[in-house]
Amino acid sequence: MKLKLLAACMALACGALHAQTVDVKDAWVRSTVAGQKGSGAFMKITAQANTQLVGAETPVAGVAEVHEMKLEGDVMKMRAVPVLDLPAGKTVELKPGGYHLMLMDLKQALAKGGTVPLTLRFRDAQGKESKLEIAMPVSTAAPGAGKADPHGMHKH
Repeated sequence: MKLKLLAACMALACGALHAQTVDVKDAWVRSTVAGQKGSGAFMKITAQANTQLVGAETPVAGVAEVHEMKLEGDVMKMRAVPVLDLPAGKTVELKPGGYHLMLMDLKQALAKGGTVPLTLRFRDAQGKESKLEIAMPVSTAAPGAGKADPHGMHKH
């Protein structure tokens, strides 16, 4: 019995160590009006080891994709990015006008003050995939600097 308990504790400890390899901070999703079919989700992601963001899902949208906004000449263009590299120790910011999560085919309006559940999918350098579930506040703008946000910090 003691051996089984020790093995279970070791498994939990190992899981806890692995669970802290990606930090997500300042996550939020832009509010929408009735009938609007798309919105953006934004956050800061820091991985302790080289990792990739390979996907996202949310029950409020039919599609959630990583997109990039990029100025080409005088034209701002948006395109889907199948994989977003997260270099070890560097914060990658998903923000308006740059990389972001595009939520399309919204199933409901996203009201300011609400929250949106989101699952992020990652792949590490060894090819192992993992998921992180977060709850993002719905807002008209990014969370203010210095404000306490109970949904702002998540560990994976």
